[in-house]
Amino acid sequence: MDRRDFLKAAGSGMVLGGVASTSAGSSPSAALQEGTSRSLEASIQLRDGVLHIDTPTQTAVMEKGVLTSLKSKQTGEAFIGEVDVAACAALQLVYRDGQTVSVDESKFGTIQTRILSKHRAEVVFHSWDADGVLNVSVEPETGDILVEPAAYSSRGGVLACRWNLPGLRSDLRLVAPFFQGVKLPLDDSLIKDSHWEWPFAWEAGLAILQADRGGFWVHTQDNRYRYKALYVGWAKNAGRLGFDTQAYGPVDDNLSAGGLPWRINVFAKDWHEPAERYRRWLWKAYDLQAEQIRRVPWVRDVRFAVSWCPTDEAVLDALAEKLDPKTVLLHIPNWRTDPYDENYPAYVAADRARAFIGKGRALGFHMMPHFNSIDMDPSHPAYACVRDFQYRGIQRRDLRGWSWYQGRGLGVPESNAARLANRDKKVMVKVHPGLSMWRSILGRAILDATNDLGTDVAFIDVTLVTHNLHNCFVEAVTPTEGMQKLIAHVAALGSGLVVGGEGLNEITMQGQSFGQAHLFRSWHESVEGLERTGGCDLNAFLFEGLCRTFGYANLGGRNADQELRMRMHLEHGAIPTVTISSAREIVSPNAAVRQMMDRAKG
Repeated sequence: MDRRDFLKAAGSGMVLGGVASTSAGSSPSAALQEGTSRSLEASIQLRDGVLHIDTPTQTAVMEKGVLTSLKSKQTGEAFIGEVDVAACAALQLVYRDGQTVSVDESKFGTIQTRILSKHRAEVVFHSWDADGVLNVSVEPETGDILVEPAAYSSRGGVLACRWNLPGLRSDLRLVAPFFQGVKLPLDDSLIKDSHWEWPFAWEAGLAILQADRGGFWVHTQDNRYRYKALYVGWAKNAGRLGFDTQAYGPVDDNLSAGGLPWRINVFAKDWHEPAERYRRWLWKAYDLQAEQIRRVPWVRDVRFAVSWCPTDEAVLDALAEKLDPKTVLLHIPNWRTDPYDENYPAYVAADRARAFIGKGRALGFHMMPHFNSIDMDPSHPAYACVRDFQYRGIQRRDLRGWSWYQGRGLGVPESNAARLANRDKKVMVKVHPGLSMWRSILGRAILDATNDLGTDVAFIDVTLVTHNLHNCFVEAVTPTEGMQKLIAHVAALGSGLVVGGEGLNEITMQGQSFGQAHLFRSWHESVEGLERTGGCDLNAFLFEGLCRTFGYANLGGRNADQELRMRMHLEHGAIPTVTISSAREIVSPNAAVRQMMDRAKG
C-alpha cells in the first residue's frame, strides 16, 4: 500500500496510532475527540510496587522499569510474553567501547517506584555501578505512554543510556527504517543482535512491531538532533529492543546520558497507520510543507535513472531513442579534470564531460554531476583552512575518512606528512559540515562548476555520514544539523539547485530531492538473504513529496544477483535504475534493463 492508497483508506475510517483518523492533516487529539466515543481518561496507579498504566488506547504493566504487559484496547492483543524481571535490567549505561553496565538490583541495588501525579510516575534506581531515573507518563490526548530514561556513574566514558523492552512475542515483525525499510521477524539473522545508530543506519526515530492483527510502535519526537540508537536482540524465544539516548561527544569524561522521551502506542491494522502519524509529526516539526512547495515540478516527472553514467555521447543517443529525456536522471561521476575521488574540492570540468553534459541538457536529460559533501583531499590547498575540524571517532578519537590503493582500504594516515603526500592513494578526510568556512569553500566550488556546465542539478556524495563524533559540536551544531545546513546552502546556490545525495534519512530528505539509496548491507556485493528485505517501502512512505530514491551499484541485470538488486530497489519505492558501461546495453538491453525501461515508459 502506498501513501495515497493508505490515505484513501484512512478517510473511510481506518484507525491510526490507536485513534480514528479522518485525514492526513488531522491531529491525534482531534481524531480522539471526533473519531471515537472512548473516554480521554488516562491514569497511572501503583499497586504493590507495580505500575498499572491505562490510556484511551492501551493498558500496560511496568515492574521495576520493565514493561511486563502491553495490551491494545482495540484488538485485545497482548504484545509482551512472560518476562523474568529479575533477569532483565530496564536501564543500562553504554560506554564508548560498547560495554554495557546494568542499573539494577543484581549487586546490592535498590529500585523504588513512586507516583508523582495521576499521569506521572518515576522509577528510581540505585545500583552498585550506576544510578538512574525512569520517568513514566501518559498523554490522554494521544493515548501515548512516555518513558524517559536517564542514568549516570562516577566512571567517565558514558556514551548512552539504554532502556530495554524485553519479552516481545516471537511472531512480531520489526518494521524499521533500516536501508529504506525492512519488515523482518525479530529472530531473522539479518537483524538479530544488531545495533543501529541514528541517522546513519536508523534513518528515522521509530520502530514498529507488526502482528497479524495490529501491533504497537515506539518513537521519539526529537527535532534537536539528539543522537540515539536502536538495539535489536533475541534470546529464549523472545525479542528485545533497546532504545539508546546518546551523550554528545566528547565522552571521555562524560558521566551521564538520557533525557529523551520514548513514546509507546498501539495500532489496529498495519504499519502504515503509525508511519502516517510519525510523518505528520515530522512535517510539522521541521515545517516541511514549506520545503515541499520549493521542490521543482520536474522532480516528480523522473521515471528512470542511470547511476555512474559513463560520459559517452552514444549513451545519450541510445537513451533518447528509448525514453523521453525529460523523464531521465543521469548521475555522472567522472566529469572532472582530476580522477574520481581525488583533489576534492577541485571541481573543474574536462572538455569531454562538458560536451557530454551540454548535449544531454540540450536533449532534455537531467544531468547530475558528482560532488562530495564532506570528503576532501588533504593535499588540496583548502585543507589548511579546515584541518582542525576533521571528523574524529567518538571511541578512538582517530581521524575519520578513508583511502584506497590496489583494491584495499587503508584508512586515514595519522602522520601529518603522509596525509599530504599520498594523493594517488585517494586519501580522503571528512570535514565537519557545521563549519561555515567549509560550506563556503564547497559552495563556491559547486556554484562555479554548475554555472560552467549549465546544469541545475548537483549530486553531493556522503550526505548520510553524520554520526556522533569526538568533536561533535562545531559552531554549536552537530554533524547532522551541519549537514542539513550544507544541503540547504547548496540548494540555494545561484538560481537554485536540485540536490541529490547519498543515502536517505529523516534529516537529509528535508533538502535533497533525490537520494542514491543503498540496499541492506549490500553496498557493492549482496548479503545472503537480501531478498527478505524487500516489500517494505517505509522511507518512501515517510518522505513522499520531498525526496525520491534511485539505485546505487551493480544494477546491470547481468546475472541473478543484479536482477535481485534491481527488484529490491523497486520494492523500496525507488525510481527504476540501471548501471551501464556502454550504449550497447541500452540499444540491446538484457531482460532486466528492458524491464526497467518498460516501467519508465508505463
